[in-house]
Amino acid sequence: MTTATTGDDTPSYTQLTSPDAASDALVTALAECWTEVSDAGGAAGFPFPPVDPTEVAAAVDRLVTGLAPATSRLVVATVDGALAGWLNLRRDPHPLVAHWGTLHHVQTRLRVRGRGIGAGLVRQARAIARDEMALEQLRLAARGGVGLEEFYGRLGYREAGRWPGALRLAPGDDRDEVLMVLSPL
Repeated sequence: MTTATTGDDTPSYTQLTSPDAASDALVTALAECWTEVSDAGGAAGFPFPPVDPTEVAAAVDRLVTGLAPATSRLVVATVDGALAGWLNLRRDPHPLVAHWGTLHHVQTRLRVRGRGIGAGLVRQARAIARDEMALEQLRLAARGGVGLEEFYGRLGYREAGRWPGALRLAPGDDRDEVLMVLSPL
């Protein structure tokens, strides 16, 4: 686990690279954050609020169990010691695609939105991908229609394609899945 601290009442970023680095309290906080973000309509992997906390806890457990320095890292933001947001940075070790990684589940607690924590998480992931994982590019898929293209665009990502109407949130509410890339890192 590595930490970048920026001072009082400002975010600190921690990287977890193995399951034993995640305390029970952190695992609980990750699940609470994911539930909060999903129930508020966030595009974080559980599309239909309200979400089942048991399902969210199981997903967090799978994510934490899969942490490994070469293939899956968790980047966590805290403010005053409390979880403020997190994301998962992954790479597939297959030689054809091992030069790029993907961002998953980028999310921040509702009470700290608008303070740059999400952008800070994405920037931390970029530095980790480049400097520690020797990746050459990052990819992500974002739900269209909620401003995520603009958010990631401000951080250097560009749209590489989209799957029109790929996500059905409700009858008559189909959204594009927007594929974005950051290259070079």
